[in-house]
Amino acid sequence: MERLDMAIGRHVAYYRVSTARQGRSRLGLEAQQSTVREFLNGGSWELAGEVVEVESGKRADNRPQLQEALRLCRTTGATLIVAKLDRLSRDAAFLMDLQNSGVSFVAADMPGANNFTVGVMALVAQQEREAISARTKAALTAAKARGVKLGGMRGHVLPSKKAAEASARSRSAAARKRSTDVIISIRRIQDEGITTLRQIALTLDKLGISAPRGGKWGPTQVSRIIDSAVLAETAT
Repeated sequence: MERLDMAIGRHVAYYRVSTARQGRSRLGLEAQQSTVREFLNGGSWELAGEVVEVESGKRADNRPQLQEALRLCRTTGATLIVAKLDRLSRDAAFLMDLQNSGVSFVAADMPGANNFTVGVMALVAQQEREAISARTKAALTAAKARGVKLGGMRGHVLPSKKAAEASARSRSAAARKRSTDVIISIRRIQDEGITTLRQIALTLDKLGISAPRGGKWGPTQVSRIIDSAVLAETAT
């Protein structure tokens, strides 16, 4: 009988290590890779890419490799896979990026988890942020009542409002994101010496990157993507 959690189709793996030293020494990375491969080996799959994020801990919201992994998933129709979801379940920035990305998702340590699960986790994380904010405000009010002089709160935006604004920006940019993802792939193809529109179209098909309306790429579609990128760059 086929397993319900059997991995089928194309995947992009996203790994995280916490320091540059771990990234160089592969501490923790090989364990994540082993976990992912063990999970995938239960089914019929293709690993379209592996992306490693090396984090210093100073900027939790700065994850360029996560964005690259999501871009690869969107352009190839792949599913994002991570080794351990429990390490990310309280990471509000990661959950928000994942929730708004439109990318399918699976975790090797929680095969039953899916985009709905991530959405619930994001809501829980947001609720916890709001609860922390409420407790902080209550503590400040109590301190003020005791005569404690408090610093100004000018320019402060509560995390829940930040999350709402980030979500709105993400939705409004969804239409432009697809073209941005594809033009990056096109420029990388051009860097390899493939320059004609027809050759670029064939290479995009070989990479598994779907055309704007599905199906195969044609020279005209490639030209439109390139022209749009040039216009956008000129406007800025």
